[in-house]
Amino acid sequence: MDQLYQQLSQLWPLAAYFVIVVLLILFILLLSHFLGQRHKEPATGEPFESGVVHVGGAQIRFSAPYFVIAMLFVIFDLEAAFIYAWAVAYRETGWPGYIEIVIFIAILGLALAYLWRLGVLDWGPQGRSNKRQAPLQGESAVLQGKPAPIRPPADAALSSDQSE
Repeated sequence: MDQLYQQLSQLWPLAAYFVIVVLLILFILLLSHFLGQRHKEPATGEPFESGVVHVGGAQIRFSAPYFVIAMLFVIFDLEAAFIYAWAVAYRETGWPGYIEIVIFIAILGLALAYLWRLGVLDWGPQGRSNKRQAPLQGESAVLQGKPAPIRPPADAALSSDQSE
């Protein structure tokens, strides 16, 4: 029983901190509720982005397959984490570590060049690359309960244009 009392006596600062934080949050929320501004203008509920008035629907579809996002994540995010770890320990790794990080950056640079050449980075509505077509955009038929639109392959579209 004495051991339980000792453990509980060590936890009272944590409990006090928790209570103080909850009270502070409630105080800030109540204060902002009473002192905050209230607007009843018709445009209050309208979306507004950087001075541009919202036009059209927000349901634009961008086709970006999961593996493309995963490859871009590896190239941009994990590369930075590994290079940072190497930079912290560069004196201990010496020349072998330097050669390894150069090889690592070269491999990821080649992967980026490969993705760039495929046109993966052209996500705009028109896409600059002739290698692949731009993703479908516009109103989402799927959200309206209709089947998803299917675009014919690029070579099928070319062969139908040539036959006419």
